[in-house]
Amino acid sequence: MYLKCVQCSKIYTPKMLYSCKECDGILEVVVERNNNHPVGNELKDSMWRYGNRLSVNNADNIVSLQEGRTPIHKGKNIKSELDDFEGKIFIKDETMNPTGSFKDRLISVAISKAKELGYKKVVCSSSGNAGAATAAYAAKAGLEAVVLAPKSTPREKMTQIASYGAKVIFVEGNYSNSYKLAEMLSKNFGYFNLTTTFINPFGVDALKTISYELNEQLHGKIPDFILVPVGSGPLLKGLYQGYLDIINQSRHPYRTIPRLVAVQAEGCSPIVKAYRLGTEYVVAWEEPSTVASGISDPLKGYEKDGAYTLSLVRKSKGFAISVNDLEIKAAMKTLAHTEGIFTEPTGASPLAALKKMLNEDLINSNCNVVCLVTGHGFKDMNEHFNMIGQLNYLDDPNNFESVSEVLSLKKSTYRES
Repeated sequence: MYLKCVQCSKIYTPKMLYSCKECDGILEVVVERNNNHPVGNELKDSMWRYGNRLSVNNADNIVSLQEGRTPIHKGKNIKSELDDFEGKIFIKDETMNPTGSFKDRLISVAISKAKELGYKKVVCSSSGNAGAATAAYAAKAGLEAVVLAPKSTPREKMTQIASYGAKVIFVEGNYSNSYKLAEMLSKNFGYFNLTTTFINPFGVDALKTISYELNEQLHGKIPDFILVPVGSGPLLKGLYQGYLDIINQSRHPYRTIPRLVAVQAEGCSPIVKAYRLGTEYVVAWEEPSTVASGISDPLKGYEKDGAYTLSLVRKSKGFAISVNDLEIKAAMKTLAHTEGIFTEPTGASPLAALKKMLNEDLINSNCNVVCLVTGHGFKDMNEHFNMIGQLNYLDDPNNFESVSEVLSLKKSTYRES
């Protein structure tokens, strides 16, 4: 195992480095399968069943809450909401991870590596989900945890983080300010940085396990498109890397990875803007404004993350698309009403994007699509509360007139028990 710069290809031994010393490029983990990596039976039903492909050398250092192995659903009911769509929709439900989001995968590996390298304290800048995962896994590992979050972070997420015992610090301004402070604490005070951009290569590498699971759940059939909520883009990188591994190990070298679609909110879409302009570089977003807090990342000071994600989108022959808040809210309602999946705004953005792609004839109506639902609805209840409409109350449940009014019942259908 070693670290490799994605820009200049310089190789490093697998110690904790946050960027290339030569060009400040993003680092990635390169792992040769380690068949001498025993994982206990208690982890066989978690993502650690792929432990020999991850970056933790000694299984004794694994910190796990049984993350991964999340379900995939056939979105049969959703199809009724999509005019003339004849393909297949699959929903990879990452809300079923221990703390309610896909960030559990990333943090489980990164904090295991922190333990393996001898760190005693960790820091994470987060808009909520990564902070909750950091706090929970630090508690499990017995490590000190500091979580830095914008003041605008939903109350439900901050309550979850604080409940695990982490020290929570609200930072004025947008997510990039929290990011800078985490960098400073890591550099000057010895904190292991778990921030879930591209800064921690060991954590990012864990996200390829989603591809491994999809490949098994879809019985080796590679979907045409995977729609991915994107802030800086490590989730998209994980999917790209995972499917690249699968293709490289395949007996059918002509197969190609799925086309990856980076989904952003219109109120914070620096990668989409660069895609539309046809540029290779990404310019930071000035003032983020969206209900999708999980992807409200302006990339200020680390624009290279967005540029790298954009390059992977193009390599996969995918594209980048933005959706507005009304489209996101409609998708939240659709997922809950048709499939029983309760998600925060960010998790609904892929379905919102799919509807937009079909309406704009951006994809074929008979293709196979995977939507990643990345975070649970309990993470951000405000938008759901505003959408539930009128609640019904009964003073006397024995009063048929009151009951029939609420349920629109007819007297002629009433039967004595």
